[in-house]
Amino acid sequence: MTYKEKYNLWLNSPHFDKNTKAELQDIKDNPKEIEDRFYTDLTFGTGGLRGIIGAGTNRMNIYTVRKASQGIANYILKTGDKAKDMGVVVAHDSRKFSKEFAIETALVFAKNGIKSYIFDDLRPTPLLSFSVLQLGCIAGVMITASHNPKEYNGYKAYWASGGQITHPQDNEIIEEINKITDFATLGSINYNEAQQAGLVTTLDNKIDDLYLQNVLSVSQADNKTLEAAKQLKVVYSPLNGAGNVLVCKALASAGFTNVHVVKEQEQPDPSFATAPYPNPEEPSTFELAINLAKKIDADIIITTDPDCDRMGVMTKASDNSYKLLSGNQVGAVFTKYILENLKIKGKLKDNAAVISTIVSSGMTKQIAKSYNTAYYEVLTGFKYIGEKITSWEKTGKQAFVFGFEESIGYLAGTYARDKDGVLAAFLICEIAAYYKSLDMTLLDGLDEIYNEYGYFKEATHSITLKGIEGRAAIAKIMSNLRNSPPKSINDTMVLQFSDYKTSFITNPNTNEKQAIKLPMSDVLHFKLENNFWFCVRPSGTEPKIKIYFGVMADTSSLAKTELDNLSSSVIQIVEDIYSE
Repeated sequence: MTYKEKYNLWLNSPHFDKNTKAELQDIKDNPKEIEDRFYTDLTFGTGGLRGIIGAGTNRMNIYTVRKASQGIANYILKTGDKAKDMGVVVAHDSRKFSKEFAIETALVFAKNGIKSYIFDDLRPTPLLSFSVLQLGCIAGVMITASHNPKEYNGYKAYWASGGQITHPQDNEIIEEINKITDFATLGSINYNEAQQAGLVTTLDNKIDDLYLQNVLSVSQADNKTLEAAKQLKVVYSPLNGAGNVLVCKALASAGFTNVHVVKEQEQPDPSFATAPYPNPEEPSTFELAINLAKKIDADIIITTDPDCDRMGVMTKASDNSYKLLSGNQVGAVFTKYILENLKIKGKLKDNAAVISTIVSSGMTKQIAKSYNTAYYEVLTGFKYIGEKITSWEKTGKQAFVFGFEESIGYLAGTYARDKDGVLAAFLICEIAAYYKSLDMTLLDGLDEIYNEYGYFKEATHSITLKGIEGRAAIAKIMSNLRNSPPKSINDTMVLQFSDYKTSFITNPNTNEKQAIKLPMSDVLHFKLENNFWFCVRPSGTEPKIKIYFGVMADTSSLAKTELDNLSSSVIQIVEDIYSE
């Protein structure tokens, strides 16, 4: 069926509601918009289903939510009666239609005789992961578009392990979803009927409290740190999302009594009026928080994204400005602090392990090595870190200590299988308090780490390429780099070229090959001389191609120069490919 035929079907079928038809009628004279809404269906990527809110097969709406939910329900029913009886947890954040989509999801499961546990209000993503494990459910669904602008919403699917679905279940569930071609076959049941039948149960604050106990159990604070926590001035912004209540409770329980929340961004707001792109990786997101921090002379600023699975941090510098730390820098600080304290307390196990991704800093590997701790790399996507944790719990091969992604996602402890902004907010404040007890800042602590392990610097560059043409351009970039990989960048030789789609590592100079043991993925990774590297991959959730860079040098200034040279050269190569 062509996109025009799909458009006419949605416009004329009695199955679609009048508001949907009115929205589609408004674009009848805009063929480009019709094409973009119907040329494809939303697909699962590293973060599940995500798209612009609106009518169409390539949009987030109750019909695409029903389709995804019915596909998961069909998969659960195929798994057997036991899976059906285990139930599904459904949660949502503060975005437009998040609550409606969550209810619709629960009611689709109810229509299929599958019990759902649904929260009475918005909750952070890590609590959803925790709840799946705590309640022994077969699956979970989180309605969120993470840090995307207000026009977006999404649908994250979790399995019984508490982590997002991974291979082969991801493909099997997608196959079930793709089998559904007629939206007229989809539907849900009445909410009151579902409750009376015991198919929808509302969760209360008891599970919140149990989750917070697990989060706070990760603390490594000594008495001096606990005392300094009372003096630490913290500014926090939940960016109008789901983090406010639980982050503030966690900080208060940990002894942080001097916490100031940015009022304009405190309450849930789907318009994100003061932070149009609510991404804690972006300095512009901190504008209001910085203003408040300057007024009260804060030591540290923390923000969490709308579903509170990611945490960004700024720390006060010697010139009284506030400096944003990268995900790699925070990951290194966390790794050093946790391993050092476990070692001091005699609790660092011989089989302890740290996990990060193939696009994260090499410094964390060096830190882990210095503590005789195993270090594992996985593909981008926190679900792969969660998958490792679950595997080790079954085999006992390694004891998980800490895992992180460079895109400001962190987890310590095994109570969940996804990155946790509540934990990260509490733990970075604890570390700031630790350094404050030594008359140091987070920046001072980071400098100590650099002096010990070398100056590692990293950067990420995204190129947005929308629509059909954009998808073709991204495919062209990946194909050209895959088939004609560069042998050097700025006279720095490429030592290894890893193609995670073909599952081979190649020496481009000798053509020697070795197998990659990680799952297949459309990712290209280039390892250069001098501990330089770069990686290229299409985003799994946005119309972007992402390029990651990393270097290591003896000084900060040299590392910056080398990083600038590497990134500008690689970006030019990529731009030349899609501009041809």
